Amino acid sequence: MRLPLFIARRYLFSRKSQNAVNIISGFSVVAVSIGTLALVVVLSAFNGLENLVISLFDAFDPDIKITAVEGKTFNASSFPKEAIQKLDGLAYYVDVIEENALLEYRKQQYIGTIKGVEDAFLKMTGLDTMMTAGILQLEEHGVPQAIVGQGIANSLGISVNDQFNPLTVYMPKRGLKKTLNPNDAFITRKIHTSGVFSIQKDFDIKFVLVPLSFARDLLQYDQQISAVEIAIKEEANMHDIQEEIRQIVGSEFNVANRYEQHDFLYKIMKTEKWAVFLILTFILIIATFNSIASLTMIIMDKKKDIGILWGMGAEISLIKRIFFNESMMITFLGNISGLFIGSVICYLQQKYGLIKLGENFVTDSIPVSLQAQDLVYIFLTVTVIGLLASWLPIGRISTKSISIS
Repeated sequence: MRLPLFIARRYLFSRKSQNAVNIISGFSVVAVSIGTLALVVVLSAFNGLENLVISLFDAFDPDIKITAVEGKTFNASSFPKEAIQKLDGLAYYVDVIEENALLEYRKQQYIGTIKGVEDAFLKMTGLDTMMTAGILQLEEHGVPQAIVGQGIANSLGISVNDQFNPLTVYMPKRGLKKTLNPNDAFITRKIHTSGVFSIQKDFDIKFVLVPLSFARDLLQYDQQISAVEIAIKEEANMHDIQEEIRQIVGSEFNVANRYEQHDFLYKIMKTEKWAVFLILTFILIIATFNSIASLTMIIMDKKKDIGILWGMGAEISLIKRIFFNESMMITFLGNISGLFIGSVICYLQQKYGLIKLGENFVTDSIPVSLQAQDLVYIFLTVTVIGLLASWLPIGRISTKSISIS
């Protein structure tokens, strides 16, 4: 029935009744709009931060990483390498050795992680865009070279142009229990630094990339490796390849995609996002009290009209629908305008970077990412809040209250 909607629209937009009630109704629309806008902007900022973290990890992490369920290493000679390499969609296959080591440069010492990789590792990552000094190479004329994280380089004061002071790597000898001479407890190797990378603090303070052969010699490994890292082609399906690899390697190996490699971090980010969503929703609920007050005042202001409609034979349900429609119009106006303005703000920030960050950050401006599903969640949340808030003043309209009026 269109009559309740028609009357509600007249009450809300009537030009002849620009009184305090109409002004309060306008404030209610603005309050809902601001709350909705805040939800859009904040959730988009969290999305942008998540995408930024993922993009930083993409520069170092493989699409798929295979590790042993038990133990730190496994034998590469008995691993089904050829079966995996035959899978459609594989771009790169890299054997990896990782182990903590003591690093020394000009009498400065640091505990870091040596990561021995093959040359294909440099091709499958985005490290070439993350170099802050030197060049991206693991060997020069057959001589091993190291690529060091920015945090390690800063702590040790490493210079890539220093050809007289190589980086010294100390690794405890395997199987050695006791020795009187501390020098006999370590295998020592020297290696020059070819470059410095900066991705994200967790990587920058941890890793030193070296050739796989250098790591094998340092650790006295024959065929043992720590992991297999795989990059897939852009058109390939990550989930399908991951499942195929699991079937090949069996339950003795853990096959993790990008998200599973940092599962805890991503869960924390998702939890933070929805925790903020709940906090802002609570603030929006408080702002909705404006709508309740506005609707209550409109009902009081229109008592004469209610009496006339009642006298003309209108049912109580029709009168309630009039004010219910008015309440929902306030909610929808605030909801739609907030979604629109918030989306525009996010678009402008994404395209032009209006709000800048400092020079020491990995990005020039605050990252944002507008997602359709977030807009749907926000729209439904605001609508439900408005729906519930409308019943409080409307529920008080009764035959008795009209008769008293």
